[in-house]
Amino acid sequence: MPEGAEVHTACAKTQGVALVLGAAVRPDGSPSPALTRRVRHAVALWQAGRVSLLVLSGGARTHPRTEAEVMARICREAGVPDEALLMETRALTTEDNMRLALPLLGDLGCRDVVIVTDRYHTARARLVARRAGLRATASCPRLTGAPWWRVVRAWAREAVALAWYWLRGAGR
Repeated sequence: MPEGAEVHTACAKTQGVALVLGAAVRPDGSPSPALTRRVRHAVALWQAGRVSLLVLSGGARTHPRTEAEVMARICREAGVPDEALLMETRALTTEDNMRLALPLLGDLGCRDVVIVTDRYHTARARLVARRAGLRATASCPRLTGAPWWRVVRAWAREAVALAWYWLRGAGR
């Protein structure tokens, strides 16, 4: 098992697996709005029975709490049991999310995943997932309450990042 991963048993082969991609954690350990939005959406998928396992992927950037740890706390507070959570605690990029989650998913015999991320990030996440050998669909939370300039900035950033990932062959 890769260093930085915690594995819990779950029956992931009979129902879907959601791969929840991390986002920023604030200095006080609280989740950013993007992280909160993604996790709440993943919890809703689990509660609706669309997935049986949430793979929480994200490491620590500048603050000691990893994105995966913060996501797990939100999930537990929403009633998701530990058996339905699998944490990958080292990823710092979208490419890392896929590369480091791949062995965990392989241990479960799973190549089909539902990627949970924001809509503006979906194309890049699916590109890297496909290149890593995963069959990925996406399920995205609604982006509500964000100032228009942040939404425009996010889409513009993703356009550049997608082109960069595509050109350099990220995920291969």
